[in-house]
Amino acid sequence: MNENNEILISHLKEKELLNSKELESAFRIIDRADFVTEDHKVEAYEDYPLLIGFGQTISQPTTVAFMLELLDLEKGDKALDVGSGSGWTTALIAEIVKPQGKVWGVEIIPELVEFGRKNLAKHKLPNAEIIQAGKQMGLSEHAPYDKILVSAEAEDLPDELISQLKEGGIMVIPIRNTLYKLEKLAGSKIKETAFPGFVFVPLVG
Repeated sequence: MNENNEILISHLKEKELLNSKELESAFRIIDRADFVTEDHKVEAYEDYPLLIGFGQTISQPTTVAFMLELLDLEKGDKALDVGSGSGWTTALIAEIVKPQGKVWGVEIIPELVEFGRKNLAKHKLPNAEIIQAGKQMGLSEHAPYDKILVSAEAEDLPDELISQLKEGGIMVIPIRNTLYKLEKLAGSKIKETAFPGFVFVPLVG
């Protein structure tokens, strides 16, 4: 048991996060230190974003925990992680939805695709894969998804991603400093819940 990781988990619980035992267990197993760069290892358990190169960051643990709670992941879910970066969120999702569930991470920066894959390999997660993003946003070949997590900030709601979400599915996405939980209802209607006051790196696509 990693004492530093346990301190981080206690901190998140004090913030009234990690309310499901599945999410708490995933944070315990998928250690953030496995997903940061060597020069930031000593800061792996601090509650702030860390640079991973190419102008990108691994998000603040409280933000990741909050986003994953909004996503309401269940075992067996098919999920998409847009802007997978270091692979941490991809691994957390994979841990929660396994063994039948599957997650695809997509990342536009080739060096981070490699970094994310290398980090994923530290954990036995055959249900997780990181793919180089193409011109199209998301990953339509495996759509529709039960859950979509977007870890970079969009200017507007991307229709391409909404079309890849299953009816009854949930997408969590930051748009202009506000985090949105979007639920796709019957007839492709979208129910929005907004949580302002978040800052993310921009979504490129």
